[in-house]
Amino acid sequence: MIKFLKNPVFSMVSEEADKINQPCFVIGGFVRDLFLKRKSNDIDIVTLGSGISLAKKIAKRIGPNCNVSVFKNFGTAMIQYQGMELEFVGARKESYSHDSRNPVVEGGTLEDDQIRRDFTINAIAICLNKEGFGNMTDPFNGIQDIQDCTIRTPRDPDTTFSDDPLRMMRAIRFASQLNFTIEKETFSAINRNKERIKIISGERIIEETNKILLSTKPSIGFKLLEKAGLLKIIFPELQQLKGVEKINGIGHKDNFDHTLKVLDNICANTNDLWLRWSALLHDIGKPKTKKFVSGTGWTFYAHNFVGGKMIPGIFRRMKLPLNDKMKFVQKMVLLHMRPIILSEEEITDSALRRLLYEAGDDIDNLMTLCEADITSSNKKKAEKYFHNFQLVRSRLKNLEERDQIRNFQPPVSGELIMKTFGLAPCREVGIIKSAIKDAILDGKIRNDKQEAIAFMYEEAKKMGLKKINQIKD
Repeated sequence: MIKFLKNPVFSMVSEEADKINQPCFVIGGFVRDLFLKRKSNDIDIVTLGSGISLAKKIAKRIGPNCNVSVFKNFGTAMIQYQGMELEFVGARKESYSHDSRNPVVEGGTLEDDQIRRDFTINAIAICLNKEGFGNMTDPFNGIQDIQDCTIRTPRDPDTTFSDDPLRMMRAIRFASQLNFTIEKETFSAINRNKERIKIISGERIIEETNKILLSTKPSIGFKLLEKAGLLKIIFPELQQLKGVEKINGIGHKDNFDHTLKVLDNICANTNDLWLRWSALLHDIGKPKTKKFVSGTGWTFYAHNFVGGKMIPGIFRRMKLPLNDKMKFVQKMVLLHMRPIILSEEEITDSALRRLLYEAGDDIDNLMTLCEADITSSNKKKAEKYFHNFQLVRSRLKNLEERDQIRNFQPPVSGELIMKTFGLAPCREVGIIKSAIKDAILDGKIRNDKQEAIAFMYEEAKKMGLKKINQIKD
């Protein structure tokens, strides 16, 4: 391990810890990632003594511009150094009350500190003192678990998860991120303790959920959440997608499995968290719109509109941001059926203009979502859809270059209409403005101010309105 500790920061920690005769070790995710050959900039230093005092000595050694963030309540201190985040803490043992994940902390040995860790793969310690530099302490066989791609707790898993229920989410998150398997008894303990997740704040749960979404294959995590019984507690709308109902021998596809396929598909093409959320939520309205129609089979009419209306409530309850991110996801859910319909029908310029107008700068993201939505096992059918989507993309590009529809604003404003015809704000102003917009989108007139003004006069004449003021160019 010595060759992996060549960064000067480890030498500084070693020297300063030896000066005060304080044993110290690097532990946690950084060590785990050394074995997995993953880059990690978060370094946890545990010492048998004051972590805060050691951090201050390291900061002084680094220089006057190095600041120490001290968290006295937790006995920890943090330093930013060359793109790395070093956290120092004294070795400790913890005890928990049943209604809180915040422990009572007291000083302890290295093994006390290791056994309080969430998983064996995060409990491996490497000595940083000169004597023994690079030596590993692995009392719970974490190295073997890394080699076996196994997630397991250092102590009884029921105690681990009952004490800090967020660790159940972390176990599943690590399984998804690392493509590891959760050891059988550890997973059973998650299921037994699932109700304990209710004491965890929404903010902490969504932080872990987002990390699952950002993993290479997030379906792993969501399948485990469902199997463990956590999904129906933290995300009931997604749970409701699961299952197949049959009437007269006719069933529909499992929309939960389909959703996860779409999610994995889109992850191959984007790291955008909110586009991944769009994939996860694109069919969220299906359970509320599911209906069996004799002679037709199962239908989910208007599930995109119902799903779009559900987005604000889901975001609010799950402590997701109620800002432009939410509006983006809502737009994707509302519009995700539009390109699919266009790809199945004869494409008109009018329909494409309206899609461009409504999607705006998000049109490329929308097309990426729709392409990810192709999950048919019929190769010829899937190839047909992909081919048709390429035609839609090409037509959209050509139309945008010609008509400049994306994010366009009608060239005649409501204020101009009111001034021209001497109107106060009224229904007629809205009718004329909408007629101009529709005429442009339908290709009756070009996206041009003079043509729009001429059309405005025609519409006003039909309504019996007379020009009061001359329009100046």
